[in-house]
Amino acid sequence: MNKTISKVFIAADHRGVGLKLYLIEMLSAAGYNVVNLGTDDLNTPVDFPDVAKNLADAMLDTDDDVRGILVCGTGAGVQIAANRYRHIRASRCDRPDQARDDRFHDDINVLALGADDIDIEMAFLCAQAFLESPFDNSEKRRRRIEKIS
Repeated sequence: MNKTISKVFIAADHRGVGLKLYLIEMLSAAGYNVVNLGTDDLNTPVDFPDVAKNLADAMLDTDDDVRGILVCGTGAGVQIAANRYRHIRASRCDRPDQARDDRFHDDINVLALGADDIDIEMAFLCAQAFLESPFDNSEKRRRRIEKIS
């Protein structure tokens, strides 16, 4: 577990509720302080741009070292919506090595997952890799991040 992360914000639209609830259970059991930003209702449609905004707002309102996880049906919608916010660098990942590389090279701070496209165990492995992986923080990487932030 990455001890420097103070909170993991997690949010989903209605299609991602089941995966989100599983991840909350598993990450909490692993010792992470997980903050559920909703939705928890499978039956009432929620627009993914609203879910991404809620998470982006929560991440903006803190000085702590936080990360976010967003879940929708494909993962693409929440990734696109989240990346509208300057302080967010979201990546849709399907494999742990991808999540690890995206953290290391691009300092992603939000993991986007597609509930329709990934099994729950693989999603948990991606979340673990995302949360445990460091950013390279070399001058080259910082320079690139500054150009998009």
